[in-house]
Amino acid sequence: MKELSSRERVIRAIHRLPVDRVPIDYMANCGINMQLKQHFNLKKHDDEGLLQALHVDFRELKLPYEGRILHMPVPGRRVDPQWGITTRWIPNDSGGYWDYCDFPLQDLDQDIIDAWPMPSADDYNYEALVDQSRLWPDKALYYGNPGLGDILNTTGMWCSMEKVYIAMADKNKAWSRLVDRRLSIQLEQMERSLEILKGRIDFIWMGEDLGSQIGPLISSEMYRREIRDRHKRFVDLASAFGIPVMIHSCGSSSWAFNDFIDMGIKAVDTLQPEAHDMDPAYLKASYGNRLAFHGGFSTAGEVVSGSIEETLKKVKTLLEIMMDGNGYLFSPTHMFQEDSRLENILAVYAALPTIGRYG
Repeated sequence: MKELSSRERVIRAIHRLPVDRVPIDYMANCGINMQLKQHFNLKKHDDEGLLQALHVDFRELKLPYEGRILHMPVPGRRVDPQWGITTRWIPNDSGGYWDYCDFPLQDLDQDIIDAWPMPSADDYNYEALVDQSRLWPDKALYYGNPGLGDILNTTGMWCSMEKVYIAMADKNKAWSRLVDRRLSIQLEQMERSLEILKGRIDFIWMGEDLGSQIGPLISSEMYRREIRDRHKRFVDLASAFGIPVMIHSCGSSSWAFNDFIDMGIKAVDTLQPEAHDMDPAYLKASYGNRLAFHGGFSTAGEVVSGSIEETLKKVKTLLEIMMDGNGYLFSPTHMFQEDSRLENILAVYAALPTIGRYG
């Protein structure tokens, strides 16, 4: 096959059509980003230079917020000025991370939820998306991320995960109101973005974490009662513009794949191979003729603890399974963490354009 552009490569892979090589994606935390930029002699904020050095085919369109600060800073915390989600720094042996805390809506009080400041869809610069799209005429552009349409995680950031699961079981109306207030804003943002870009978005990325390492986080019945119809609004909106949808779901989530397929979702992301019923061979055999797959390269395996040779062997095995029959897009299962070995990441991304080639 002739050499495809990144855009052609990704679109064809999502639709499970033949490609010249596997599309390449990349996700990492700030620590790994800085190490990689230093390796390539890039400046601190040269994200584009890093993506080019790693042969990445994807670019995210980011909708800039231009509204006022709705939630003020708090000492010792990081507060999202748009949504009021609060985190604190948790150090560990490799560096640290920002973890959710304080949970300002944990009482699930209807009046507090109704009064909670949220942005308007009018507070964003949609023209900026057009400017961004012009920067990457040959790259695959996506709108959204694993937080688009996400219900469990995001409401857990406000309420705590324990309260979210109890609220769903109790059919709590205040929690449902919180969910729908946020999703209505996201849906309007997405519709206005699709309209202004006039077909230059190649796919929508949405998300929902539905699995632990050992099984589902909720039942199929609860998913269908509380989440599926809300997710379908995003899928239907994308379909109205002729744009495919990829959904992120961590952990053991293959139990929901038939629902994804019925809703019209074309691709699934993250594919944690350590989780129950998420082995690459199982996924490919069970769903490979109906879904494309994005992910599968474990950020908890050889890239952390193995040698270069062991890491490359693991990647080659993954590719051998997932490339069969088309419909595979390479990506780490999550962001590379600071305990990942830099030499292993570099070796993988240097090899991918060759070992991920068809024919």
